[in-house]
Amino acid sequence: MDFQLTEEQREIQQMARTFAEKEIVPVARELDKAATFSVDLTRKMGEMGFLGMLVPEGYGGIGADTLSYCLALEEITRADLAQSMTMSLHNSLVAYPLLAYGSEEIKKNYLTPMAKGTKLGAFALTEPCAGSDAGSLETTAHKENDSYRLNGTKIFCTNGSVADFIVVFANIDKSLGKKGITAFLVETSSPGFQVVREEEKMGAHASPTAQLLFENCKVPDTHRLGPEGKGMRIALETLDGGRIGIGAQGVGLARGAFLAALRYSQERKQFGKSISEFQAIQFMLADMSIDVEASTLLVHRAACLKDRGLPYILEAAQCKVFATEAATRVADRALQVFGGYGYLKDYPVEKYYREARVTQLYEGTSEIQRMVIAQMLIRSLEGASEGTK
Repeated sequence: MDFQLTEEQREIQQMARTFAEKEIVPVARELDKAATFSVDLTRKMGEMGFLGMLVPEGYGGIGADTLSYCLALEEITRADLAQSMTMSLHNSLVAYPLLAYGSEEIKKNYLTPMAKGTKLGAFALTEPCAGSDAGSLETTAHKENDSYRLNGTKIFCTNGSVADFIVVFANIDKSLGKKGITAFLVETSSPGFQVVREEEKMGAHASPTAQLLFENCKVPDTHRLGPEGKGMRIALETLDGGRIGIGAQGVGLARGAFLAALRYSQERKQFGKSISEFQAIQFMLADMSIDVEASTLLVHRAACLKDRGLPYILEAAQCKVFATEAATRVADRALQVFGGYGYLKDYPVEKYYREARVTQLYEGTSEIQRMVIAQMLIRSLEGASEGTK
């Protein structure tokens, strides 16, 4: 692995850093406080190409490599997790199924404006009784001539209340279990679609999380993504790639919290000297830096494997677990460095603390990632054993 970034990658990283500092940082805290989704900021991100980094140029994106995308996502996340959630959502959870399984018409009518930020997409898989066990979803899709009727409830849908269209997973025949799950593109203007409510969350308030209801919601057959019964495969493929992006979010949060604590430790005076001179503080700073660097290497390795067309599912799961849990550790230590001030909203670390925790939950909990890791390790050992016989 080459640890040196290319000139183009450094330029993308700097572009994202500059945009985050000038456009996101000045408004992030107020947006979070007011729990307001910013259409203006989202459009600006689209204009800069951040919402279509992994989308080919022919469909309005910039066709960047995965590592470049991670570098940009880290910078946007460091400024505000809520904005990076839209960026991550568009580049992975929505872009992948449309690119891989959508018709040419769907790509032109939805993927292109989504990459530019003029249309917003969302991803609806989770249900009240189908979280980590996605195969047990109960939303149904019954075929009627040249269309389907969707019925069911979806929860934890990021940007579901502001999206123009949503990638939805439903079962065409519940007796088939996972083999009946099918993916659809549903316009939110469709009769029978309803936003039930927006959830009140611990953090990332500027990114709405919605509960959705489908009541005889009509979806044309042309809006089915892939063949009937392939929805579970589509969902898992999509989530496999998305884990790398969530790992990058963990890196961004951890680095932001660490740098805030490092600066504060040099500014804060106690007992006649900067608290950075105390060994207790130095040890916390050292541990934070180790977590940041280890997370970065794991995420960038997974991204490089994906870019080279090599197997990356194991590494993606590993980087998501480590980077998101490291972000929570770093934010916790950063708050401790700030002392009582860290608990106040006047300082940045309480926001990092609130935001870091959710990254261990969405797009596959840490427990699910550990299951994936263990299963792949066991499978690889079994394969090696077979080869020696």
